[in-house]
This record gives sequence, structure tokens and C-alpha cells, in this order.
Amino acid sequence: MTPTYDVGIVGAGIHGASAAFHLASMGASVAIVEKTTPAGGPTGVSSAVCRAYYTNRFLAECARNSIAMFENFEALVGADAGHRRTGIYFLHPPEDVEEARGSAQRLGELGIDIDLLDGDGLAAELPGFDLDGVALAAFERNAGYADPHAATNGIFAKAVELGVAPLLGRTVVTIESGPTMVLDDGEHIQCGRVLIAAGPWTKPLAAMVGADLPLTVERHIVASFRWAGVEPVPAYGDIAAGYYLRPEGEDLFIAGPLLPEPEVDPDHFQTQIRPEETESLAEKIMRRVPRLEGVAVQGGWASLYDVSPDWQPVIGEIAPDVFVDAGTSGHGFKLAPELGRHVAAMVLGDETDPGLLEFRPDRFATGHALSAGYGDARILG
Repeated sequence: MTPTYDVGIVGAGIHGASAAFHLASMGASVAIVEKTTPAGGPTGVSSAVCRAYYTNRFLAECARNSIAMFENFEALVGADAGHRRTGIYFLHPPEDVEEARGSAQRLGELGIDIDLLDGDGLAAELPGFDLDGVALAAFERNAGYADPHAATNGIFAKAVELGVAPLLGRTVVTIESGPTMVLDDGEHIQCGRVLIAAGPWTKPLAAMVGADLPLTVERHIVASFRWAGVEPVPAYGDIAAGYYLRPEGEDLFIAGPLLPEPEVDPDHFQTQIRPEETESLAEKIMRRVPRLEGVAVQGGWASLYDVSPDWQPVIGEIAPDVFVDAGTSGHGFKLAPELGRHVAAMVLGDETDPGLLEFRPDRFATGHALSAGYGDARILG
């Protein structure tokens, strides 16, 4: 007998897990198929920065609400997301100043606290920083980071507790009309609707139902360093130099690029960080904060971003009863807990927030690509 569910989900990263949790909370019967384990793909090696410093209103609201969910994770799902509030400084070059000031005002209206710093006030706030090329800093007080594995596994476990069927170690090889998910062992899973949330593997899955999504896959590094007796610095995103840095517990910090990187095959790419990549990133960091010359390289890794042409999510129906939530372009982790609620409502045919409609998959073909972020740092949304 063919198993039947209201919704079948492909992918158990934090987006698939969050959608499953919200769908089950809404009373839907759900099966989630994952070829490895929850957070077994790019989610698990995300830098998991949690900030609401977005230029897009809907994404800012989602990030704001997701941060609140991370802070209240124990009560919501019975698990610890490893969330830490650190605050984050965003360092802007002169050409960003007017836009950054406007963004800060709009975010303040959404209850997202942003302090703007320049001149002597900025120098006093960030002692030891070489602020050459920085005209303004925006400080988001409630920003921080979480543990991507703990967060994803926590919300996934709660979804299973609510009745979601976990089909782990299984692969969807075909999506047939109906829709039906056909698994690698030949099992057919009949669904009222299907949600593809497979990150870098979304494009070929979408092609199974005739949708040609303009998604690419990029390899992005994360380098890890040990403070090694050097006075730590706060978390910051250096938009002027194109990288971010945040603490990792008490002894370490991690850093990575804010700019586009080379495209790769998601099934064949180098997962280890190369020495020259660490060196290049370290040079930028030490140029900005000279005292960090004394830190020790700890290691690092490389993972994948599924990237849309405007670096904004691709969310919507791509074929009859088949939906997608992908293309989050390296900034999807922080959105997922709240965004999953909107995606679940969309999949079930409930009223959709107008803000979500901005991210419809056909926007590129119809000339409605979104503008977001600052200059080439579109990852800031």
C-alpha cells in the first residue's frame, strides 16, 4: 500500500525541518525525506549568524522573530539551540552611509534596535580597529549566533514528536505528478503537496517537475582561529573589506567571506579549506585589527551556498502542488524558524503574507529581481 501524506518534504536542513514542524503544528500529516541526517548538509556547517540587519522588510521581520524563537527555543521545542547574544557591528564604506541610515530607521520601526556610530564615537567603540575605509558602523544589539546542529535537530525532533514521519538515509530519485515522491529503494510516497527544501540539490529536483530554477551553487569557506592570549574583538561584518567575524565560544572565532565565490558541483567539491584561503582572509582581518596578528590558525572548512541571481530566497509553487524553499544564498539559517511558518501556510493554501510573494520563483523571468544588501555584499539581504 502506498503511504499517503498531506505534505512530503525533501531535505532536512533547518528550512525543511522548520517547515515540517510548523506543518505538523497546523495538523498536517508530513513525511520528510533526507539522504543523510538532519543538518547533514550545508546547514550543519553554517556559521549560524543570527541578525535582523536586512534591507528587505519581510526578511528583517522573519529574522527578528526567528531570533526570538531561538531565545525561547527550550519552551518551544524542548531543546537548546546554543543561542548566544553578542551584538554585531556592520562596518560600512562611505558609499553606503545614506542607505545604511535609512535601513536603520526602517528597522527601528520594526523593533530592531540599531545604533549608528561614526567619527570619534566609532573609534571609541572599537578601540584597536584600523577604520580606514569605514565611514559608519551599524550595531545590532540583539544579534548573535546559534549552534546549527542543535537548532536543527531540536526542531526536527519536535516535528517527529508531533507526528512527522522521518525518512532518513533515503533519497528522492523522481517526483511524479500527483505528486508522488519515488525513493531510491523504489518506494512511492503519495502526497497532497511536495515541498523541495534541498538547498544545493534543489535545482535538479525542481527540473523533475519541469521547473528550471536559476540557482547556482558556490563553495564558501569558514576559517577558524584561536585567540591565543590576544584580546578578543566583538562580532562584526566588514562590508568595506568583504568578510565577517564572530566568536565561537570563549576560545575561538570564525570568519568567512561576504562576497560571491566560485561555482562548484555540489557532489564534487573540496570540503577542506586551503592554506592560501586562510592566509588571504587572515590578512584582511589583521589589516582591520592589527593586534589580531597574534592569533593562531585553528582550521576551517568549506561548504555550499545555493545562490539565486539576486541572492534572495526562491519560495513558491513551481508546478501543480509542488513548492520550493531554496536559494537562500548563505543567509538562510537565521530566517528558518519563522520563515517555516510562512512556508507551511503557503503549502497548505492558507493566506500568504504579501511579503513572501516577493520571492516567487518566476520573478527573474518577469523582471522582478530584488535589490538587497550593500553593493556586492548582497548576502546581507
